[in-house]
Amino acid sequence: MLIRMPRRGLILHTRTHWLLLGLALLCSLVLFMYLLECAPQTDGNASLPGVGENYGKEYYQALLQEQEEHYQTRATSLKRQIAQLKQELQEMSEKMRSLQERKNIGANGIGYQGNKEQAPSDLLEFLHSQIDKAEVSIGAKLPSEYGVIPFESFTLMKVFQLEMGLTRHPEEKPVRKDKRDELVEVIEAGLEVINNPDEDDEQEDEEGPLGEKLIFNENDFIEGYYRTERDKGTQYELFFKKADLMEYRHVTLFRPFGPLMKVKSEMIDITRSIINIIVPLAERTEAFIQFMQNFRDVCIHQDKKIHLTVVYFGKEGLSKVKSILESVTRLASSTW
Repeated sequence: MLIRMPRRGLILHTRTHWLLLGLALLCSLVLFMYLLECAPQTDGNASLPGVGENYGKEYYQALLQEQEEHYQTRATSLKRQIAQLKQELQEMSEKMRSLQERKNIGANGIGYQGNKEQAPSDLLEFLHSQIDKAEVSIGAKLPSEYGVIPFESFTLMKVFQLEMGLTRHPEEKPVRKDKRDELVEVIEAGLEVINNPDEDDEQEDEEGPLGEKLIFNENDFIEGYYRTERDKGTQYELFFKKADLMEYRHVTLFRPFGPLMKVKSEMIDITRSIINIIVPLAERTEAFIQFMQNFRDVCIHQDKKIHLTVVYFGKEGLSKVKSILESVTRLASSTW
């Protein structure tokens, strides 16, 4: 009996130890679960270490790249706008400078019309004086029928010129670009006069069949006439007609010429200039001999800065022409 009692006590002590250890583990597990329940909530990827961190880095890098591209696009747009504004400012400055120069030229220019009086200081006044002097407003006394300046007619697509005479068709084909641009500008100016009349114009605003304002366009242009007085300007007579109207609209325009303006004044040094003479020749060797005699006496002996080129057509007499040129060349070389 004395020997068995210690064994039972030892077993009981061991069981108590394991029971306490199990209770401690249970309490630790309960405490750990409590801490997990009380921890703040995160996104779904936060429970996987490393996955959330990688996703967030890529996302913010893409966001930064997108913002950088946006700001670069905005900066490029602003630079383009600044360049356009600078260009517009430069153009406005050039226009203001040009207007100022025209004003100064109009004040200081000289007009060689009539008795060669000095042009008025006010350019607009001078242009109105050109209209008053032209035949567009008053007639002019001419010495004969050869002094009459004829009109030339034109339509939207054709120009008929009297200077062609009877030997050629008077219709100009194709119409030169400068003349076409000029006549298109005149027609547009005539339409502006008709559709937007001034208060002093002797015409009333007409209405269409539905009571709307009647507007003319280039298709209503029938025909026009123009002539140019060399020292005054160009006169235009334009005729418009609507298809459903029984009347024409007649507009007279005048493009006055301004005073003469100095463009450039320079000195040209001709001490080193060479005059080139090209002579076409076919046979007629006797006349060519006389020409070379005059050429040697006048051009070679006096000026010496002449280059002669003879273009010979055919073969008959070519050798004689070559010998004449070689003879003159030898004589000229001996004199130099």
